[in-house]
Amino acid sequence: MILHKQLEKDCIVLGKLDLCAVLLMPDANYPWLILVPQRENISEIYQLSEGDQQLLIRESSHVSRVLVELFQPDKINVAALGNMVPQLHVHHVARYKTDAAWPAPVWGAVAAQQYSDQGLADVCKKIQDYLNLRENI
Repeated sequence: MILHKQLEKDCIVLGKLDLCAVLLMPDANYPWLILVPQRENISEIYQLSEGDQQLLIRESSHVSRVLVELFQPDKINVAALGNMVPQLHVHHVARYKTDAAWPAPVWGAVAAQQYSDQGLADVCKKIQDYLNLRENI
């Protein structure tokens, strides 16, 4: 499966679940994961087979629970926008009432904050271990 060039440029691939690649948006303002179903030429959820739709919902729910358990946010925002990237991808953003964008959407609210090298390594390992991800997509 080939990732859209923008996802490849902007994100870090953490691994794979049964259906989806799991990507990290490296913005330390928010714990932010993106699920990308590993199916060709899909831009909308309804284009997935019924079985894949159900699997996407299960994986999305699992990722949301993991974000809550690992980061204790006030809210999880889940969105499949695709205005800039046509490949189907679903954002999972852990939000806090104290974050810089609250209660507005995160897109364009504040500049992305880079993780430190160690912080990035730690968050990647924590998520990979907790989700028990397969390495290759």
